[in-house]
Amino acid sequence: MQDQINRLRAEIAAYDLTTPEQLEQFRLAFTGRKGQLADLFDQLKTVAPEQRRAVGQELNQLKQAALERFEQRRQELEEATQNTPADPTFDYTLPTVPNVLGTRHPLSLVREEMVRIFSRIGFNVAEGPEIEDDWHNFTALNFPENHPARDMQDTFFVARDAANPTHDFLLRTHTSTVQVRVMESQKPPIRSIMPGRVYRNEAISARAHMMFHQIEGIFIDEGVSFADLKQTVYYFVQEMFGADIQIRFRPSFFPFTEPSAEIDITCLICKGTGCNICKHTGWVEIGGCGMVDPNVLTQSGIDPEVFSGYAWGMGIERITMLKYQIKDLRLFTENDQRFLRQFEGA
Repeated sequence: MQDQINRLRAEIAAYDLTTPEQLEQFRLAFTGRKGQLADLFDQLKTVAPEQRRAVGQELNQLKQAALERFEQRRQELEEATQNTPADPTFDYTLPTVPNVLGTRHPLSLVREEMVRIFSRIGFNVAEGPEIEDDWHNFTALNFPENHPARDMQDTFFVARDAANPTHDFLLRTHTSTVQVRVMESQKPPIRSIMPGRVYRNEAISARAHMMFHQIEGIFIDEGVSFADLKQTVYYFVQEMFGADIQIRFRPSFFPFTEPSAEIDITCLICKGTGCNICKHTGWVEIGGCGMVDPNVLTQSGIDPEVFSGYAWGMGIERITMLKYQIKDLRLFTENDQRFLRQFEGA
């Protein structure tokens, strides 16, 4: 035991304590709960009773000496850190970095404005999941299995069942899925809009993206006609873009509406004179619309003999690009502060 004490005393006295890391290693090795001094105290019970008192006193003195060396060196290192001369390369006269608040994203600004416009005529907001099943994304919307209309939308599938495609799960390709959920869970009259994020397997470019935002609407009641749909679209476009904007409806096809139409408005870039944005036609498409197909009503549990309705859908990115005259869709997802700061106070 005495040899161990003498050896430990020599190690404590000779231990290099130049850095804070070495100081911490010293504490763990000698004064910590699992250090060498703690081991010697545990061995004290094996010392002969007549020697135990003297050995115990010597161990206490050694422990005190180790603690004093540790504390003295710790204070010296702290004082040395506090007295370290300032970095001569740093300019202390530089102004502080300003704490600048962020801004609202243009897509959020336009989405909220669209919601406010439609809420003024009685539409409420409905939301649904972004991961959907085949029924709500395709089948309930009049997309039969293997129907060519399914090829209109390139889909990100999450899980596929080759034996039974109706068991497929996917990232929704449109917010029409929420229309189905609303019709399944509510009785007419129904007047709702469905803003949300959708996904399609497309190459990213200035005019297309694999992730974008839509806002769709549906109105179902007795005696709803295409004239009601047109007046709703007229109201929205004039509230969003101004009373002098011209609107036209072009016949089109969608599996879930019949009749169907594309909605065009006067190009806001060239004011209808023709440019590369509108392909020199003077018109820009903003969405699609139509009367809800009777099959869609039936599959959602609504009697088409009693009720009729209209539906429409628009891309929020397209509306935002027209409103702020933005020519590249990729700017919305690049987080470029030079672009986003343009909307301060908007």
